Amino acid sequence: MTAAERGFLLLCADLGDGRKPLTPAQLRTLRARVLARTGETEDPNRPMTAADLRALGYDEAFSARVSELLGRERELISYLSVAAELGIRPLTRISESYPARLRCLGDAAPAVLFCRGNAVLLNRPGVSLVGSRELSPEGARFARRVGELAAAEGLVLISGNARGADQAAQEACLSAGGSVAAVLPDGLQDHTPENDRIVYLCEWGWHLPMAGYRALERNRLIHALGEKTLVAQSHLSGGTWSGSEENLRRGWSPLFVHDDGSEGCGALISLGGVPVKPESLHSLRGLEPAWIRLGK
Repeated sequence: MTAAERGFLLLCADLGDGRKPLTPAQLRTLRARVLARTGETEDPNRPMTAADLRALGYDEAFSARVSELLGRERELISYLSVAAELGIRPLTRISESYPARLRCLGDAAPAVLFCRGNAVLLNRPGVSLVGSRELSPEGARFARRVGELAAAEGLVLISGNARGADQAAQEACLSAGGSVAAVLPDGLQDHTPENDRIVYLCEWGWHLPMAGYRALERNRLIHALGEKTLVAQSHLSGGTWSGSEENLRRGWSPLFVHDDGSEGCGALISLGGVPVKPESLHSLRGLEPAWIRLGK
C-alpha cells in the first residue's frame, strides 16, 4: 500500500474510533487545494500539519479535524490487521484495482471501499439488477431471468443482496455458474464468499452495522458498477425508485425497466427508462438504450 492510499484511508475510512471521516467531496477539495499550492514539483501527499491546512484557507476547526484523522496511524494498523484476518481488503480511489466504472460518479465516487472475495470481478463487464423486496410472481421471474442470462453471457451480476429481487437474481446467477458482486448496506464480517465467483463490497468501513441511509447510499454504486441496470419491480417510493430515478437524471448507466404494467415501473419508463417485456428478454448484451435504437 502506498503512502497516498494510506492517506485516503486515514482521512476517509470509518475506523470505529468515533471520528467522522471526510466526505469524497471534502477530500477532492482538499487535494485540489494542496496541488494548487504546491504545484507539480512537490509531493502533494507529504504529511500535513495544522499550519499547512490553515495556509490552504481552512479554519481552525477543520484543520484540527484533518490533523486528528491523519494521526490515526495506530488505529488504522489495528483496523486493517483484523480485516486481513477475515480476508477483507481496502480499495481507495487511487488504488489500481478500484472499480473503474465508479469514476462516473465524480465527487460522489467513494474515496474508500472494502471488499471480501474476488475483487477482480469488480472490473469485469457486468449488469446491475435492482428491485423491490416484496416481489410479485412476475417480478421474481424477471429477476431470476436476469440472473440466469448474466451467467450464460459471462457478465457479473451486480446487486444489493437484499431480500426480494436482489437475492432472487443472485441465487439464479450463482446456480447457473455465474458470478456476483453484492454491494452491502452493512459490514462484511458476516458475509463470507463461498467461492471465487462472489465478491462483497461496502463503503466507509467493513465493520459498520446495517443502516437505512447506507442502504440508500449504496444504490448509486449498484447503478454505476453495471454497464446497464435492469429494474425488476418498483413502487413510487423507496430505494429502488430513488436510485433508478437518480440514475435517469445523472446517466450512470442505461436503465431498462420491467414493463409489468405497474404504476412504479410505468413512471420510470415515462422518465426515460427503456421498457422490457419478459418474453422478449433473450439477451442482456443485446439490450440497447433507446437513443442507440433510434440511431441518434
